[in-house]
Amino acid sequence: MPQAQPELKKVSVSHLMYMEKRVFCQLNGNRKVIGVLRGYDVFMNIVLDEAFEEKDGGEKVSAGMVVRSSLFTDAKNPANACRYQVIRGNSIVMLEALERITDK
Repeated sequence: MPQAQPELKKVSVSHLMYMEKRVFCQLNGNRKVIGVLRGYDVFMNIVLDEAFEEKDGGEKVSAGMVVRSSLFTDAKNPANACRYQVIRGNSIVMLEALERITDK
């Protein structure tokens, strides 16, 4: 006698649910980046804020390079000269939310 299958809850996953959440991003070449998702496009290019790269051994370093230019300088905090990091979608292997995602 076959067992009745439990009814699965259907969840629509939208990238909007990940906005303003801290995410873990696995990239090509076994690179790992963590940051707050601020934007994305149809090619899954993403923009991360407060991003850092996690190296082997747990060392965390700022992701990307800081541009020193008057165009990119934050007058209030020069350390935030280039705080947003853009990651190309074709280099993303996996994207995982590190904060709870709620269906509103």
